[in-house]
Amino acid sequence: MSLGNLLIIDDEEQLRKLLSRLLSLEGYTIHEAANARAARKVLEKEDIHVILSDVKLPDANGVELSLEFKSKYPDTEIIVLTAYGNIADGVQAMKNGAFDYITKGDDNNKIIPLVSKALDKSLLQYRVKALEQKIGGKYGFNNIIGTSPEIKAAISLAEKVAATDVTVLLIGETGAGKEVFAQSIHQASQRKNNAFVALNCSAFGKDLLESELFGYRAGAFTGALKEKKGLMEEAHNGTLFLDEIGEMPIELQAKLLRVLETQEFYKVGDSKPTKVNIRVVAATNRELEKEIEQGHFRADLYYRLSAFLVPLPSLNQRRKDIVPLAHFFLQQVSPKLNRKMTGMTPAFEKALQEHTWKGNIRELKNVIERAVILAPGPVLDISELPIEFQWSNQPAEQNSLRLADVEKQHIVRVLHFTKGNKTKAAELMDIGLTTLYNKLKEYNL
Repeated sequence: MSLGNLLIIDDEEQLRKLLSRLLSLEGYTIHEAANARAARKVLEKEDIHVILSDVKLPDANGVELSLEFKSKYPDTEIIVLTAYGNIADGVQAMKNGAFDYITKGDDNNKIIPLVSKALDKSLLQYRVKALEQKIGGKYGFNNIIGTSPEIKAAISLAEKVAATDVTVLLIGETGAGKEVFAQSIHQASQRKNNAFVALNCSAFGKDLLESELFGYRAGAFTGALKEKKGLMEEAHNGTLFLDEIGEMPIELQAKLLRVLETQEFYKVGDSKPTKVNIRVVAATNRELEKEIEQGHFRADLYYRLSAFLVPLPSLNQRRKDIVPLAHFFLQQVSPKLNRKMTGMTPAFEKALQEHTWKGNIRELKNVIERAVILAPGPVLDISELPIEFQWSNQPAEQNSLRLADVEKQHIVRVLHFTKGNKTKAAELMDIGLTTLYNKLKEYNL
C-alpha cells in the first residue's frame, strides 16, 4: 500500500532515478518529469501529495514554478532542490509557498524525513478539505429535500441572506427543519470554515444557560474552580445558532442584545469584556410579538433578531414533499438499522400523504424508522404504520356483515379513539388486555 504520491522534477536523469529508487523503497508511489511541461501533465492526471523540484529546468525556473503549483494545487507540498551555494533560491521558493528546500547532493540523508513531514501536512490538508466537502454536502441548500413552492420560497430567502453577516430569525413549527436551515446558511456563508455552534435555549435553566452561553471566570461562584469558555467564544469567527430563542429568560436577553450591538460580552464574574466576531442565527416556534405584549420578550431584541425573517413551512403546508422526504429517510435509516429496503407500497405512501403531521419532518422520520424496524420484507406496507394511520386509510366495508370484519373495524376504531393506548381500549371494550392482544394478532393489526 502506497504511503503517498510523489512527483520528482529534474532534467538530470541519473539524479532523478536515484531519488526515485530511494523514495520508492520507503513505500511511496513515484512519478517523474524531466521538465515543467511534463510535470504539469502529471499534476493534471494524478493527486500528487509532495513535489521535489530542481530550480534549473530546461523550460522553467523551479522557484517560479513553486508559486504556480502552490497556487493551483494548495494541498500539495513542494520541496525545492537547490544547487550548492544557491540557498537564496530556496529561501525565495519558501516565500512562494514551498514547504522547504535542500541542497542537491549534500542533503540526501535529509530527504526521507523531510518528505515524510511534507506528506503528513499534505494528507492533513486533503482530509480537512474532504471533511469540509462532506459537511458542506450534508448541510448545503442543494440537500434540502423538496420541490414545493413553499420550501423553494424559504430556500430562496435563506440563500440570499447567507452570503451576508445579517442576523437571521427562522420561524416555524417544531420539527420543521430550522436547524437544517441554520446549518445551510452557515455553510453558504464566508464563515463556513469556522465553527457552527448550536444551543437550545429551552434545555437549560437561567443560571446554567448564562454559564453555557457566556462562560465564567474562576471563582465566580462556588464550584467554579477554573475558567470556562462559553459558546459565544467557541463560535468566534463562526455562527452561533440559538434555537427556541423565545424560551430565553428575559434577564439574559439584555446580555444577548449587547453582543449583537457591540460584539462583546462579560463572562460571569468578569470585570473586563470579551470581544467576539460572531453571526447569530436564531429560531423560534413562538409568536414573539405576543410574547412581547405579555412582557416575556424584549421588543428591542426582537427587532434586532428579525433583521431578516425566514418563515419555514410546516409539513402540512408542503404535502408535495412528504413522499420524497419519506424515501430520503428510508435510504438514510435503513443502513443504520442493518436493513436492505427497496421502497414503499402505494397504500403506504397514500397513508403518509393523508396524515396530519403535527410533529412535522421530525415525526415523519420517526414513523419511517419505526416502519423499517417492523417491516418483515424489503418494502414498507401500511401494516407497519401506527394504528391511527391504518384507521384513516381503512377501506369501507359497508357491505360486509361478517362478524370478524365488524369486530376488526370496531377494534381499530376504538384504538384510534384512544390514540393507540391498548390498556384504555381494552377497558372501553370491556375485555381483558390479553384478549385484545390476541385479537390484534389474529387480525394482523
